[in-house]
Amino acid sequence: MTPPRTVLITGCSSGMGRQAALALHGLGHRVYATARRPETLADLAALGITTLPLDVTDERSMADAVAAVEAAHGSVDVLINNAAYGLHLPVESATPDEVRAQFDTNVFGLVRMAQLVLPGMRRAGRGRIVNISSMAGRFSPPGGAFYHASKHAVEAISDSLRLEVAPFGVEVVVVQPGPTITGFGATAVGTMHPAADPADPYGSFRTRLADMYAHQAFTRRSGAVPAEAATKVIVRAATAARPRARYAIGALARSTMLAKRLLPDAAFDALMRRSFPLPEPARPRPA
Repeated sequence: MTPPRTVLITGCSSGMGRQAALALHGLGHRVYATARRPETLADLAALGITTLPLDVTDERSMADAVAAVEAAHGSVDVLINNAAYGLHLPVESATPDEVRAQFDTNVFGLVRMAQLVLPGMRRAGRGRIVNISSMAGRFSPPGGAFYHASKHAVEAISDSLRLEVAPFGVEVVVVQPGPTITGFGATAVGTMHPAADPADPYGSFRTRLADMYAHQAFTRRSGAVPAEAATKVIVRAATAARPRARYAIGALARSTMLAKRLLPDAAFDALMRRSFPLPEPARPRPA
């Protein structure tokens, strides 16, 4: 039986973060569930889970949350960096502000949370950081450049961090979900705003990509896994006595990452073209 641990989780308003908070609380761990809007956590608080406001794009918010946990328990035993969202737009279409916001949440917030908990973990001589990456960290399809780039960054940062903090007794674990039946798809669709100009060369591509994410990509038929299945893997990553460096979630995640590793670029590009919509070049007008 794993002894009770103090667990701080970001992004608990929905999806895997919320499910992980419930599961770890049910196992007897001291869970601090956080979200930008703490009112979304009222039901978790009613169950006895400690809730805190935490916005991973706000320095004071992050520092205050970590300080509150350390004041009560000395250090964070397990940090689960879960807060993230997916920006899905053609590279040419995304604004600089949209790209910055994607990296502020998915990368810079994750890094800052790790920086804030590490001094306490080093003092305690133990700790674990679980970074929720994605199979997106291993390949990049059309329309997914910035979300996938952010997860590529999480993978690289985690690899370096794992080696840097191991001498202090701190472990770093990466979780790589494939498509999961949560609200992630709806959020992604919300970033695929329709083209303002009817002549936009990516207009129909955006429409078809949004339709795929809304109705196909996050269903059991497409290989998406229930949030509960993903939660079991996150709990294992957070509590295993000897955790692996990486945990992939779902057959689709494992098979796609294996294909990316083994196939030549041309063959993998062909797989992406069969799996995702592509922009349609304008037909030349007849003379």
